This record gives sequence, structure tokens and C-alpha cells, in this order.
Amino acid sequence: MDNSNNNPPLLLKAADIAAMPGDKRVHFLNPNAVRINKSLGDAVGLTQIGVHIITVQPGRDSTETHKHYYEEECVYILSGRGTAIIDGERHAMEAGDFLGLPAGRAAHNIINDGDEELMCLVMGQRLQQDVADYPDKGKRIYRNSGQWDLVDLTDISKPQRIVLPPED
Repeated sequence: MDNSNNNPPLLLKAADIAAMPGDKRVHFLNPNAVRINKSLGDAVGLTQIGVHIITVQPGRDSTETHKHYYEEECVYILSGRGTAIIDGERHAMEAGDFLGLPAGRAAHNIINDGDEELMCLVMGQRLQQDVADYPDKGKRIYRNSGQWDLVDLTDISKPQRIVLPPED
């Protein structure tokens, strides 16, 4: 990868991706949610969509169970096996499986309950504002232009997603 002119590359070759150092991420609400993250989208200058290869070791969660109210995300299993938890139901996943998560639809998480690394391609929107619930923790997070506010679900009423009509 040549970034000498401060313009990120538009193409990442497989060797470039393999050589990328992964960032260890631990979810702030779940110390068992430990993953190694390679942000492909950041490497090529994407700002509206996050594109990541994540690696999750056996016995670890990919994240904390959550549901976005405005952002969509999806996961494609590259290798390994795991279990997707979707609104409390468990579903086995393996290489080649795809999980699509429309905004506001389902609380979700993936756990690596196999005996080898679980590697996933994860993609999601990067909106300026989003609201997400962490139902197992009884928390809601509000994001507005990079600022985060975390509150207890018991302190607020149920949100209503408002879809504005298109402008003329």
C-alpha cells in the first residue's frame, strides 16, 4: 500500500489485507466481547459505511447483544463456526452464511462457540445519529455527531422510529 501522497488507496490487495495489523477491541459493556478488527473501509477512505474483517477466538462474543434503530448492518461468515443470537433465538452459522440486519428489526450478537477462529466480514452504515439498545444490559445509547450518551432503559419510554417523507 502506498499512502505517500496522503490519498488512501482505492484497492486493497489480499496481501495488503493480510499484512494489516489488527486492532484488539473489547466492547465497553461486555468484557467477553473481544475481537481483532481490520478496518478495510477506513483503509480506503470510506466515511459513510464501515467495512471490517473481524476475528473472534473460541469462547468469545463478537460484541454485546444490541439493536440499532437507524443504522443497518450485515455479517458474512468467512471462516469458522458460531452462533447468531437474533432476538433471543440461537442460529448456527458457518462459512458462507449471511446475516442482514435492517434498522430497528432485531437485537443480535454472534458468539464463537466453536473450536477455531471465527472470521467475519462486517459492514454497517455510519450515520451521524443513531440509537441502539443493549437489552441484556438494560441500556440505550444515543450517538449524535460522535458524542455518545448511555442511559438505563428503565429511565426512558419506548422510542418510536419516525420516517420523514422525501423532500420535493
